[in-house]
Amino acid sequence: MITRRALLGTSALPLLGCAPERKITGGFNGASPDRGHLLRQKPAATQDPEVRRCDVLIAGGGIAGLSAARVLRRAGVEDFALLELEDAAGGNSRAGRTGGLPCPLGAHYLPVPGEGAEEVRDLLEELGIARRAAGRWTYDERHLCHSPQDRLFINGQWQEGLLPMQVGASTLAQYTLFSRRVAQETKSARFPLPLRGGFAPSHRALDAVTFAAWLDREGLTDPHLRWYLDYCCRDDYGAGIAVVSAWAGVHYFASRHGFQAPGEEGERDAVLTWPEGNGWLANRLLQPLGERLHTGRVVLRITPLRQGVEVDAWDVAGNRMERWQAAQCIVALPLFVAERVMSTPPRALSEAVPQLRYSPWAVANVHIESPLQDRDGAPPAWDNVVYGGRGLGYVNAGHQNLNPLPEATVLTWYCALGDEPGGRARLLARPWESWRDEVLDALSVPHPDLRARTLRVDVARYGHAMATPTPGTRANEALAALRRPQTGLWRSTHFAHSDLSGYSVFEEAFTHGYRAGHAVLGALRVAGKRAS
Repeated sequence: MITRRALLGTSALPLLGCAPERKITGGFNGASPDRGHLLRQKPAATQDPEVRRCDVLIAGGGIAGLSAARVLRRAGVEDFALLELEDAAGGNSRAGRTGGLPCPLGAHYLPVPGEGAEEVRDLLEELGIARRAAGRWTYDERHLCHSPQDRLFINGQWQEGLLPMQVGASTLAQYTLFSRRVAQETKSARFPLPLRGGFAPSHRALDAVTFAAWLDREGLTDPHLRWYLDYCCRDDYGAGIAVVSAWAGVHYFASRHGFQAPGEEGERDAVLTWPEGNGWLANRLLQPLGERLHTGRVVLRITPLRQGVEVDAWDVAGNRMERWQAAQCIVALPLFVAERVMSTPPRALSEAVPQLRYSPWAVANVHIESPLQDRDGAPPAWDNVVYGGRGLGYVNAGHQNLNPLPEATVLTWYCALGDEPGGRARLLARPWESWRDEVLDALSVPHPDLRARTLRVDVARYGHAMATPTPGTRANEALAALRRPQTGLWRSTHFAHSDLSGYSVFEEAFTHGYRAGHAVLGALRVAGKRAS
């Protein structure tokens, strides 16, 4: 893999001492809480809504909606429209710019897809990132995360990798025990990513308890191990081991390359990443849509018709209501939103939503003008984590940069709030300055000159960022019912969102959109409409 030590220099940069503190600009960006709250207020139209018609309407422009649109477009279906709440599509994979530099507003990487993620691999092949040669898949190294990939700040210095390594024999024994237990669970039943098929009995037992309770039962009590596992769960699921199910905790490792204790041989997870994170993928999915993409549309009502559906959407820029009528509809909205806007929600939807728990997130992009003072130990990496911190550390948007000369970059800091009672309310109530100070305080521990080199901090807030797989989520039969074709009033409606898997990752969202898109193609063929 290409090695590029990006912009956080380990050279002998002087500490800035008592230099006067500069004025740091910034504010909130990303998703608009006010726009989402229009769902509650239901703005009243001052005149009859304009009626627009199409063969297929997609409600929601996250990865699932964009994936469904790709299916339709590639099949030759031209008469479709996609309605997106925000001014830019992409959902949790949106990108932004801070100080003129590209950076992620949410998801920042995609693991190299495994054998079960054929749909995602097909997309990467289309984009020229993946190709099959001599019976195996290879990936363009320009898109693979450059080395070093990650490091941990612990005991006053950096170490390579995120699993604490300066530990005693008892901790190493616990690492080995956990590795064996993950291997045993993997042998009992597969942990596919994305999810497919039924639910194994061994998975059902894991899904019934929290990950913390399962670790207690297995005697896995070491604080270093539990810190690492808690970090992994907060990183992927928005909440830690006391909240997520044991199935989710084991799935994090078993669905990929397992868990390797120090000294064990194993393949390390390779990841694809870009300066703008998964926004790179989202932008390539939305670019071909042209005028079929309608941003700034708040879906307020979805009503079944005798033949098709009718959707009322508020045009934010035009300050008016639109009424869309379509033969087929893909509902690529978070399920709690879908249940609110569907006139008579399907029973499975009404049963599924109360069982889902959503985690709020804050994402801060910190624009620094030049390389930072760094502590001793491992060299700068793409992913940089502080042991014991409330946040999840930061990724360096400049890490993929092939320019060998130091320059300005953006550090993207993540904070999952799914463990905190009342976290959503506090997320939205805190002023920008409070978030700015928290991220700068947290990252000044390993980088004491951070404030002196920071120009701007932009903070994105997500009140319902992702569904978190708590005990019982995987066994939720209502979610399984929503993944199947609907009948009765809603036979022309197809659900597509990562919520259908009970947790939020790119592979799940993309595959649900792919499935819904193909279901629509089948319905169009039956109806005699043109779809190749």
